[in-house]
Amino acid sequence: MGAVGQGLSTDEVQSIREALAAGRKPKVVFTSSAGQIAGQVGQVVELTDPSVSDEFVVVRFGRDELPFSPADVAVAPRGAGRRVAEVKAEPEPVSPVAEPEFVLDTPQVPAARREEPIVEQQQVESKPPARRPVKAVKPKGPAGLTVTLAYADGEWTVAAQQGAKSLAKPYVVKPAEALRMVALVDVPGVQEAVEQILGAERAEAEQQAEKLRAELAEIEARLAELREVG
Repeated sequence: MGAVGQGLSTDEVQSIREALAAGRKPKVVFTSSAGQIAGQVGQVVELTDPSVSDEFVVVRFGRDELPFSPADVAVAPRGAGRRVAEVKAEPEPVSPVAEPEFVLDTPQVPAARREEPIVEQQQVESKPPARRPVKAVKPKGPAGLTVTLAYADGEWTVAAQQGAKSLAKPYVVKPAEALRMVALVDVPGVQEAVEQILGAERAEAEQQAEKLRAELAEIEARLAELREVG
């Protein structure tokens, strides 16, 4: 049977849908857009949702039930199924001659299995090429979140940013809070560096305290002298 070039029309798809609802399985013939199985006859067993996939016409061909688009199949002419069945029922002599080109890459069938009916071999060899898998669209996740703890000019600050959006501008935190945050990060050397910074700040604060105490002592002595004079 020659290849058919025109697929199913909208009215023909509706007619097939009504036939399936009535319990029938309409016969269709594969068009040239179906590839190597063009001209073969199958039975429509289901129509899936066309909004989900363009290949919503499920056709039984041999032992397989495969999805096709309306362009891949056409309504089979009367008697097409009987002629194909008669051709498949005729046994063919087993010959060592190579099969058609599209099966040359398959492993050689063992001698013990050459007694199987030719009909089954034709059904396996006529299996259409595998359909290209549709890649699932991975949903886009939220933008990355960055929290920054920084030290500069004697102050500890914390800032937060998600992608290019600033969630929190740098704000000052106490040294004790900064030390607790760093303690959550189990990275060698980080906590030691923070402790060194805090140690240097503590030493500087003690020096300033000593200086202020000395200045305060001088002021109190001066005040005492002024009281004696008064």
